[in-house]
Amino acid sequence: MRGLRWRKFKDRLALGLIIALALLPALPLFHILYGIFREGLSALSWKFFTCLPKPPGETGGGVGNAIVGTVMLSLLASFLAVPIGILCGIYLSEYARGKFGEVVRVAADVLQGVPSIVLGIVAYLWVVKPMGHFSALSGAVALALMMLPVIVRSTEEILKLIPETLREASLALGVNYWRTVIKVLLPTGLVGISTGVLVALARIMGETAPLLFTAFGNPFWNLNPLQPVEALPLTVFKYAISPYPEWIRQAWGASVILTLMVLGLNLFSRFLARRLGGNAP
Repeated sequence: MRGLRWRKFKDRLALGLIIALALLPALPLFHILYGIFREGLSALSWKFFTCLPKPPGETGGGVGNAIVGTVMLSLLASFLAVPIGILCGIYLSEYARGKFGEVVRVAADVLQGVPSIVLGIVAYLWVVKPMGHFSALSGAVALALMMLPVIVRSTEEILKLIPETLREASLALGVNYWRTVIKVLLPTGLVGISTGVLVALARIMGETAPLLFTAFGNPFWNLNPLQPVEALPLTVFKYAISPYPEWIRQAWGASVILTLMVLGLNLFSRFLARRLGGNAP
């Protein structure tokens, strides 16, 4: 009995230590969130969401143009990256058998590790210089380059998890392989692929460095993708380094909005994976 109690004590001690170590990485996140919401909630109001920024030194104004610009950049980047990323993931999972497939796979992994500011410079050379001016399109290209590797690798891994029996059953019915991919594999892996897209989207929404060279910023409303556009990360960057207390307060408010958008996407992707995961492989 004495040895049994000692083993139970060691088991509970080890379990408590594991739980404490698991919670330890979350403490900095909670501290950051607490600081952002403590400083930024006071800046939030209806006008803050719907109005344009005021000139330097004046009180009031909002970040409505930055919210619209962030949504536009995210949609444009998704429009560019999602089809290419999914098609590339399908190729790596279903067709790549030689050295070329390995090269593409390594290229995706390397692209994922490239600093975002470098991708901003690349988009500047590809889009801004030929066009002769900054634009939302160039910002979307930079963000799409960041989304691509996440979508490619997540699509590949999800399709690889689908049992071979589904492929064999489809082929046994006389369906050719590309129809099997479109009609069987993609619908089966849709939840996992969608989760990968949402994770990639959450990653790029808070990026600032690529937008400094591409989207540049715009203090007015703009829905034209060929013109400069404001974004929440740019607003936070510019307001936070300004000498005006009102702008610094609004930088905290914009940080709250951006944090809620990113957290919302991450939580929704996890909800989607758990809620519909029973239909996935």
